[in-house]
Amino acid sequence: MNYSKLKPFPEGFLWGGATAANQCEGAWNEDGRGPTTIDTFGAGPGRMADTNLVVDPNKYCPNHKAIDHYHHYKEDIALFGEMGFKSYRMSIAWSRIFPKGDELEPNQLGLEFYDKVFDECIKHGIEPVVTLDHFDLPLHLVNEYGGWKNRKLIEFFTRYANTVLERYKDKVTYWITFNEINVGLFAPHMSLGVDRKNQSDVFQGLHHQFIASALTTKIAHEINPDNMVGCMCAYSATYPFSCHPDDAIGALRTDQIGRHFFIDVQARGYYPSYMERYFKENNIEIYTEFGDEEILACHTVDYITFSYYMSSTYSADAAKDKTAGNMMFGAKNPHLETSDWGWQIDPVGLRYALNTLYDRYQLPLMIVENGLGAKDVVEEDGSINDDYRIDYLRKHINQMREAITDGVDLIGYTPWGCIDLVSASTGEMSKRYGFIYVDKNDDGSGTFSRSKKKSFDWYKNVIATNGEEIE
Repeated sequence: MNYSKLKPFPEGFLWGGATAANQCEGAWNEDGRGPTTIDTFGAGPGRMADTNLVVDPNKYCPNHKAIDHYHHYKEDIALFGEMGFKSYRMSIAWSRIFPKGDELEPNQLGLEFYDKVFDECIKHGIEPVVTLDHFDLPLHLVNEYGGWKNRKLIEFFTRYANTVLERYKDKVTYWITFNEINVGLFAPHMSLGVDRKNQSDVFQGLHHQFIASALTTKIAHEINPDNMVGCMCAYSATYPFSCHPDDAIGALRTDQIGRHFFIDVQARGYYPSYMERYFKENNIEIYTEFGDEEILACHTVDYITFSYYMSSTYSADAAKDKTAGNMMFGAKNPHLETSDWGWQIDPVGLRYALNTLYDRYQLPLMIVENGLGAKDVVEEDGSINDDYRIDYLRKHINQMREAITDGVDLIGYTPWGCIDLVSASTGEMSKRYGFIYVDKNDDGSGTFSRSKKKSFDWYKNVIATNGEEIE
């Protein structure tokens, strides 16, 4: 590959990094914040399967303190600024603004906190890209209303959205409604507050989120016509394991049901025809109200964002070795290497995904999560030589530029997570992603001090050269 003959990254490309409030802020019960579904999770590989959504004072919940970004945000954003970030993809914790989720008036301390966060971003020339709901559904809405299967949550969410869109209209232009909305299929207790065993409840909850997302897009455009509202999907290009037709059909259906359905509704404005068969064969019933079709059709998103960590492979042969990552499941691809946690590493799959999404939707794309979870070692002199992370990111950035040369309209890249934070899937701190090391351990001990990894200066140079220098 001759990198110099590829198209350059566009002027104004939004280089940056990504975090989520529930994985970095901590201060879970300070200044009026209410508990959320993820505040009930302990630590370990099985935590995503925990459906007992109760805050247990005797259980260690790593998200309660996380990396204490709530008290370190100035220091952290200054480090982002030092790297030269053009954007910072973050989330607002719904329960900081409406602690129970159904109040009529917001929590002023929560609003003031994000005012300060956005002011710091602006001070350092960083454009906030703000997710409204990143797996932090207020727990009260689950216990009192049964989660998103209850249509009342549309009212509660749009009240919250209207509050923050109006409050920060002069500070934020890029918005994302629901983080990885398709994760509702795999962990609905966390993102929807409903039982996975009842698929009608799952899809009913997803329908309500689609309506809430569309109405939020409407509100955002009314408040500021320049607002850009995006949807967000956990994406994993799915390859057929072989050229057997059953593998090809299986790969197609995996992408349709698990990924494209969610973007189709939010970007095209209607339910795709292939879902009719899926609903019928799985006895799934969804109740809609008059006007829902019009709401979806009239208020589609302005751009599409997605996470990409790995590709997946579909095999009709159930005996094939399996692999998984970021709640994506499939047959093990023998042509790929894996991370410390068994996630398959496939940079070319990112180019494949970008081309697939742009061909399908013809909307601007932003990669808002991509990164390598790895065990970092602090040397005696304090250095952290994470060349493996640099290699991973370099190869993915290469493929991003290939996709741009292919004609894809890619507007931004915010690797996950730009600073070490709590792993969503396992609750570990030892599964590190950041350019910035945080001294916190899996058992919660540590000083919370910050230090730069080798990748910090590497990524700083990538941004400074707009992706021209990545070696």
